[in-house]
Amino acid sequence: MASHVEDSASLKDRTVVVTGGSSGIGRATCLHVAARGAAVVVHYRQNEAGAEETAEAIRAIGGEASIVQADLQSAADRESLVDICWQRHDRIDSWVHNAGADVLTGDAAKLSFQEKLDLLWAVDVRGTTDLARRVGDRMREQPSAGLPASMVFIGWDQAPHGMEGDAGMMFAPVKAAVMALSKSMAQTLAPDVRVNCVAPGWIRTAWGEVADEGWNRRAIDSSLLQRWGSPDDVAAAIAFLCSPAAAFINAQTLEVNGGWNRKP
Repeated sequence: MASHVEDSASLKDRTVVVTGGSSGIGRATCLHVAARGAAVVVHYRQNEAGAEETAEAIRAIGGEASIVQADLQSAADRESLVDICWQRHDRIDSWVHNAGADVLTGDAAKLSFQEKLDLLWAVDVRGTTDLARRVGDRMREQPSAGLPASMVFIGWDQAPHGMEGDAGMMFAPVKAAVMALSKSMAQTLAPDVRVNCVAPGWIRTAWGEVADEGWNRRAIDSSLLQRWGSPDDVAAAIAFLCSPAAAFINAQTLEVNGGWNRKP
């Protein structure tokens, strides 16, 4: 039984593309799928050094990795990204739509609410929708490997419920749109492509590392497991959904939040 479980979770001889793979959840996902045997295409927008670090970390564990640059706001770049991935590999087995606009750290944190919302909509919704349609078309056209190809989107566990404040009013509608997109893509692409969504809760990425004590306490108290989630927690779920072990899991949203704490 153990060997069967290990085999079904393996991504050996499979190729996985991870957008936004230069840091955070994207980098962790690249490493998790590589550890299961996948060849990995690491996408980045401007952090080339980070993408190279991800690729080198994959090679250090004996994996295969390449990097590719594209700005997902640009239709030309989205088209080029898809073309390059299929030029390098005859088949893409899994595509992880992880990339999204960061409006919480760096220069973008200084933008107005409307500017942040416009950027999130351009990248996370409009860019991701167009990219997913292009990828889905290619996946349906490529030779069969015996199992459907797969896509994974990244949502947010609170998007269906809402959260107070500017962050809630930005991220809830944007991530709800992504989660709805994943459901529609699953209906459109079946049975050739499985499509699922991972909805993280409080994950200690770059923003979480500098969050003040109030946010830190809120994140811990919100989880039944009484801790922040890590990029590895999310990446493990994504890698599972990409694997043959999830062959009959489709059109689902998996919350990775330690269980939402509804106790008074």
